[in-house]
Amino acid sequence: MLHTVLVVDDDASNRTVLERILSREGYSVQHAENGRVAMERLRAHPVDLVLTDLKMPGMSGIDLLRAVRTVDSDIEVVVMTAYGTVETAVEAMKEGAYDFVAKPLKRLELVTCVKKALEKRNLQRENRQLRARLGDATDGHQLIGRSDGLRTLLDEAEQVAPADVTVLLTGESGTGKGRFTRLLHDMSRRRAKRLVTVNCAAIPENLLESELFGYERGAFTGATARKEGRLDLAKGGTLFLDEITEASPAVQVKLLRILQEGEYERVGGTETLHADIRVIAATNRDIEAEIQKGTFREDLYYRLNVIRMHVPPLRERSDDVPLLANHFLAQFVAKNNKSVSGFTPEALDALAAWKWPGNVRELENAIERAVVLCRDDRIGLEDLPAPMRQGKGGKQRLTFEVGTPIKTIERRMIQETLKLTDGDKGLAASLLGITARTIYRREAEWEADE
Repeated sequence: MLHTVLVVDDDASNRTVLERILSREGYSVQHAENGRVAMERLRAHPVDLVLTDLKMPGMSGIDLLRAVRTVDSDIEVVVMTAYGTVETAVEAMKEGAYDFVAKPLKRLELVTCVKKALEKRNLQRENRQLRARLGDATDGHQLIGRSDGLRTLLDEAEQVAPADVTVLLTGESGTGKGRFTRLLHDMSRRRAKRLVTVNCAAIPENLLESELFGYERGAFTGATARKEGRLDLAKGGTLFLDEITEASPAVQVKLLRILQEGEYERVGGTETLHADIRVIAATNRDIEAEIQKGTFREDLYYRLNVIRMHVPPLRERSDDVPLLANHFLAQFVAKNNKSVSGFTPEALDALAAWKWPGNVRELENAIERAVVLCRDDRIGLEDLPAPMRQGKGGKQRLTFEVGTPIKTIERRMIQETLKLTDGDKGLAASLLGITARTIYRREAEWEADE
């Protein structure tokens, strides 16, 4: 990026020397003999830095500094001063100057000062762009709220997203780890490429490897042609490994190689391929406990855990519930063409009192249901799910007679929990303390028995 420096000095020979020095450093240089001409230059052409003498006839360097701030407060100003006017230079810094250099000027000192001032300007510009993208991404991905926990997380995202490092997201199901991944991707240098998601729990164990890495023709029965895997699709972009603790030991070994060496082969293939991807992994389980049990590789954990970010549950973000509720209300009112304008005080109280075991996803589902059922212009207590109306704080109970078969109890518990989570198997598994794959397996068994 070519930076423009405006040199302001009433001494023509000084301007010539400064222009020669700065041009050799690769800067575009403009010059002005006084403050009035300098302001004309500023209004006519964009400038990144003003290098001005302090003592000039008419408009002084201090006056020029103040005037520059009215045109563009982001322009950095460096003042030049004789040894006898250092106190004036300090005054200029109080007015917002970046720094001052003393005359007679030393080339290295001048160049270093200008370089650092422009680095500061670049950093401020990048921060503004990141904040703008962060705000846009937050609105688009429903990471909405003002709680300290969420604000801290978004501040971390602003730092982490541009860096091409592996991120491990932890947190309960329904907290928004997928949406947060989308935010990190959209703020990264890979945003022009794809974000590819792999739910390690939803894909059967015997298919996960070929789904991830792809396969060659003849690799197994039914492999009649080469198929690209999710790694191929994510080339140049981001690979999101959701519920990473559900990956089999064989897949974990191959993932470790990708993270260590950036290489892999398709199933049944011999060609070594390069994985140009950024990996973001997520889990709703205690990953350290999985390591202790021997179900998750410790070396893979260390490769994934370069940057670890915890997405807080909604019960720790109670201040965000009204904001999220109104956001979802506007979304589903538009979707369903309803004329619902808000919530009754009783409904808001019930939403605030609920513990939200299903987190943001549960709130979203509750608001969609309420919008559909609402017959008034505001959502009332009667439009909310029964447990919320009854003020049970997120806890429901099931009772069984002594002697009820374990299989019957297990099936009822799973089915009722799935009702609570609106069919979200990952969330249901988290609440029950089992894996999502267990629920998929049990459902297949029940279907076979019927």
